[in-house]
Amino acid sequence: RRRAARAGRAYRGGMAEAAELTVGGRTVRVSSPDKVYFPERGFTKLDVARYFAAVGDGVVRALRDRPTTLERYPDGVTGESFFQKRAPKNLPEWIATGRISFPSGRHADEICPAEPAAVVWAANLGCLTFHPWPVRRGDTEHPDELRLDLDPQPGTDYADAVRAAFGLREVLADLGLTGWPKTSGGRGLHVFVPIVPEWTFRQVRRAAITVGRELERRDPQRVTTAWWKEERGERVFVDYNQMARDRTIASAYSVRARPRATVSAPLRWEEVGDAVPEDFDLGTMPQRFAERGDVHADMEEHAFRLDAVFEAALRDERDLGLGDLPYPPQHPKAAGEPRRVQPSRARRDR
Repeated sequence: RRRAARAGRAYRGGMAEAAELTVGGRTVRVSSPDKVYFPERGFTKLDVARYFAAVGDGVVRALRDRPTTLERYPDGVTGESFFQKRAPKNLPEWIATGRISFPSGRHADEICPAEPAAVVWAANLGCLTFHPWPVRRGDTEHPDELRLDLDPQPGTDYADAVRAAFGLREVLADLGLTGWPKTSGGRGLHVFVPIVPEWTFRQVRRAAITVGRELERRDPQRVTTAWWKEERGERVFVDYNQMARDRTIASAYSVRARPRATVSAPLRWEEVGDAVPEDFDLGTMPQRFAERGDVHADMEEHAFRLDAVFEAALRDERDLGLGDLPYPPQHPKAAGEPRRVQPSRARRDR
């Protein structure tokens, strides 16, 4: 599965000026290959590029034809970073783009990787983490993934996210859905459900709220959907707003800007109880991938319907009065959305 067949370097004054990687039949230039990106581990820019070449089939499966924001660290994890939403001006003609619409109504053309060489090309720009939209470039208005982000709050940890994930698996099964789990590369877990691209961002976000509420009902002491941090307590937050337009989650196999160079690792459910984020990093993932391949490759074979989730949402609203929840601050006010005022301030204003 490794597509990096050759690497050559040009030297000037004893320092590597550039390297070349052959990735899937294309030659990709890596400038300043010896620049250290992860001082604690000693990983260089070339190590990052080789990593993405080694897991190329897997990361492309996660990114293929998806408008993707690049999280760039041109001077490594100890330097400044930025998110690049618009495709770079020097984009090769063989890398496609997709036009997405922001909540403001403005547009942007983002890169849509379709082969491992495109990922390595972005790595040469200092991209460590890829943030794909949950849509494909052919239809950027209808998500084809329901993404559920389990985010441990202060006082909780990864083990709490694992417990929540197993509860989430049961909720999804009761709704006729199957999720594919992965580590975030940090303290949390992500569970993705491939869906038929028939519903809008607002509808799929409502599905995330509904699933989160059911998980919260089953384990209220450990799980919350409360948007305001002051209400979450020491629980795992189901971040439903990751399904709002222009909110994205780090892709599978993305490298996270952490001293250990952990990566977002796809898992099988039988691994979730034993694995920890530190098991998967820039050094260990290539061997795992060479031995096991992309353990989420079969996700491409499925596309679930959300009808049962929307029926549950209607019951929540009709029987319990549970409607919408607040959007992120940069979003326009939505019809039926509650006030975006944190509860403590709202009480003071009365």
